[in-house]
Amino acid sequence: MELRAMHSWNLSEEEAVQLQQELARQVIAEDGLADVQYVAGVDVAYSKHSDKLIAAVVILDAKSLKVAESVVVEDHVQFPYIPGLFSFRELPPVIQAFQQIKTPPQLIVCDGQGLAHPRRFGLASHLGLLLDMPTIGCGKTRLLGEFEKPGADRGAMSPLIDHGEVIGSVLRTQDGIKPIFVSVGHKISLATACDWILKLAPRYRLPETTRQADQLVNRVLSGVGSD
Repeated sequence: MELRAMHSWNLSEEEAVQLQQELARQVIAEDGLADVQYVAGVDVAYSKHSDKLIAAVVILDAKSLKVAESVVVEDHVQFPYIPGLFSFRELPPVIQAFQQIKTPPQLIVCDGQGLAHPRRFGLASHLGLLLDMPTIGCGKTRLLGEFEKPGADRGAMSPLIDHGEVIGSVLRTQDGIKPIFVSVGHKISLATACDWILKLAPRYRLPETTRQADQLVNRVLSGVGSD
């Protein structure tokens, strides 16, 4: 897969924050999806015993939700642990994985945030801009914002609001199960993002994209840790 012109990853905290503020202005929160045949799931896991991290990209058939392809990249942490700047820590190996993909997706779902971020530029938005592709942020937990608890039924949702701005949706993917936090990454509307997450989560709380990628990185990480 092709990337847009890459910025440097060798940045200070101040430079990374400034770059986020600049790139956030380029995010498109409107639908720009083509016919979606394949959907990618992205996740990153860290070793507890070293500076290794594992990034995985899993490609699913959009209709059957079966895995069509997966790529794993092992790397070492290059950027410090700073809340709000996780994309600078996690995206380099994720991008390496996408460069190896032979089944290009038309939509990417990230285990993390998009616009639901202090500078409206979470990992999903950062990746969407670099790949110039529609992306969705799908977090298991809230990074910021206030919300009212959505109804108990699958499909119930409530807005996630920060300083009067709707930055995402709190979405119930299964009856009576804890909701997840959905936000625009790039080139998709919030309504369409929520529709896709529901399609991708027919049986479990998490969409199959996130679930499959999470299982893969943890399987690989277990193997790495046992070496």
